[in-house]
Amino acid sequence: MPKFNLDDILNELGVNEGKGKPPPQLASAGDPPTPKRHRVDDAEESFSPLPAMPGHQRRFGTEPPSTPSDDPAVKVKPDAAGGTPAVGPALADVYTPAGPEPGGARELGELLMHRAVVTPDRLQSARQVIRQSPGRRLEEVLIEQGVDEASVLACIAEIAGIPFERIDLAKGLDGGFDGRLLQRLGADFCKHHSVLPLRTDGRRVVVGAGRADDAFLVDEIRQRLGVPSVKLVLVPAVDIRGAMELIGAETQEPTNLGDLLAEVAEGDVQLEKDRQQQIDLEKEAGEGPVIRYVNYLIQQAVKEGASDIHIEPSEKKIKIRFRVDGELYESMNPPASMAAAVISRIKIMANLDIAERRIPQDGRIRCQVAGRKLDLRVSTLPTAVSEKIVMRILDTRSINVELDQLGFDDDTLAVWKRQIDSPHGIILVTGPTGSGKTTTLYSSVRVLDKNAMNISTVEDPVEYHLDGITQTQIHEKIGMTFSVALRALLRQDPDVIMLGEIRDGETAQIAVQAALTGHLVLSTLHTNDAPSSITRLVNIGLEPFLVGAAVNAVLAQRLIRRLCKECRTMERPGEEMAEFLTLQGLPAETVWVAKGCDKCRKTGYSGRLGIYELLTVDDQLRDVIARNPNVAEFRRMCLERGMVTLRQDGLRKVQRGMTTVQEVLRVTEAH
Repeated sequence: MPKFNLDDILNELGVNEGKGKPPPQLASAGDPPTPKRHRVDDAEESFSPLPAMPGHQRRFGTEPPSTPSDDPAVKVKPDAAGGTPAVGPALADVYTPAGPEPGGARELGELLMHRAVVTPDRLQSARQVIRQSPGRRLEEVLIEQGVDEASVLACIAEIAGIPFERIDLAKGLDGGFDGRLLQRLGADFCKHHSVLPLRTDGRRVVVGAGRADDAFLVDEIRQRLGVPSVKLVLVPAVDIRGAMELIGAETQEPTNLGDLLAEVAEGDVQLEKDRQQQIDLEKEAGEGPVIRYVNYLIQQAVKEGASDIHIEPSEKKIKIRFRVDGELYESMNPPASMAAAVISRIKIMANLDIAERRIPQDGRIRCQVAGRKLDLRVSTLPTAVSEKIVMRILDTRSINVELDQLGFDDDTLAVWKRQIDSPHGIILVTGPTGSGKTTTLYSSVRVLDKNAMNISTVEDPVEYHLDGITQTQIHEKIGMTFSVALRALLRQDPDVIMLGEIRDGETAQIAVQAALTGHLVLSTLHTNDAPSSITRLVNIGLEPFLVGAAVNAVLAQRLIRRLCKECRTMERPGEEMAEFLTLQGLPAETVWVAKGCDKCRKTGYSGRLGIYELLTVDDQLRDVIARNPNVAEFRRMCLERGMVTLRQDGLRKVQRGMTTVQEVLRVTEAH
């Protein structure tokens, strides 16, 4: 087959005519062969190493390039200024995060503390939860613990180099967010991914998101909206939820009930049994993992020195908190699917009815942990989701405390020992729940000679068992009340009677009669200070002269956290603190502060001690009580006679480096 020259064919067809091309020259003999050139080779920049757009694939609806410079296959020339080459609109719409500022904080916890969003204690508590519940995020735990969500997200945005915004819900669809784009994106999609289209910025769509680390979410939003580019900004999830609720309220239209019922068939809704009714709770609670988890939970609480375990189920998780040194700390968050099995396991251990979830139940678990015998007092409470369980850890080691280890000053301790050695009378210990009243009474009873005395107690409930002492449990449902038990004890030839609490006038009347007939009665009251206990007895029905004749002493007390000996330090106080110390007659040059270390959970405190307000009733005060004075007048008289208040006793312990001024003020704010 003969070979043809393409240029010759084009010339014959008249394509190259008028182009100003010289006619082809014939090569002379001996000249090197001339390479053949085609028309497409005449463009100097016809080819580039990598075409910007393949041939015949231009965007639909656009015209083909008219000049070689407009051809996508031609390389882009540098601009006149000699800078970087100009880019097309497609590349100009690509959003690139700015990235963190040079020298900025790269760790979220450090930045949150630097911005004063969280305290070191709160941050340490959140990290403890994460260690106990792997897979959880720091910001998620902090927000659940009550930290401001907007402040946390602002720090995350700063680290990630993403803008942070708040949605103006007051403007709504008129500038707060874009309702048209929201409709295209889909309300269900926005709720599921916690995103919301805010506005259009040029050819880009600005979308608010509750998280900044979902790499595939931006591409999915771009495809759903059909836009060339999406710019992501970080917004609080609460703003997105508020916008979705606003959309629901604005788009809700009145419904015709007749039309609605006409579309509903009888078989459209089928009832299903509750899952908790289908599963065998006793079988689940007896499985190995559940038993091991509950055992680990109790062991961890004892290891951390907790006095209570709170198990609070919700729809998404179980919140488990320990009360350590009077403060609640979140410890771990097992999945919500374990709630039924864990609660049933604890009920089985406490001999409670696992099938009954409608009424509260109380029980007791006796166990041994690390060689220590413990009693766990279990209380269940029905909630909207499941049942909440609180377990009080009763450790005999915590009750076997000598009087001189409770925190008494030497003078107060000497007076208190004289009072409990009295042959008759009433001695009261007052304070709120959890202030250590039972520990003080038990320590006082152990000082007495159990061999030479008949000592009996009436308690509700009997928390600790004491050797050599008769302890009686109250059962109000069957009529075994404090007054009934006290009457029975008076026929048992007692020397010392310890009442768990004086709750009503009848019990108080019997206690006064026992005190006036030669018995020593120790009991508790729920009052804020010592002088108000006298008027409280009068208010529940006792005659003032009987109160003055029977009561020997009243001890009000609180528990405050003790400074950690490993990390406590002294610092120069601020101006306001120095002024307060000066007014209290204390040195204001330096003051003890709590720093925090690994041994004290970064709190700066380890253990607790008591502060006390002791009122002894002498003959002069008996005459005053018989005249039934009011609380303010009686308290003023007690202070004039030298009674040391709770706050004064706490500030004395501050001077000795046992606690801090902040802790004393927290506990004695009203004194």
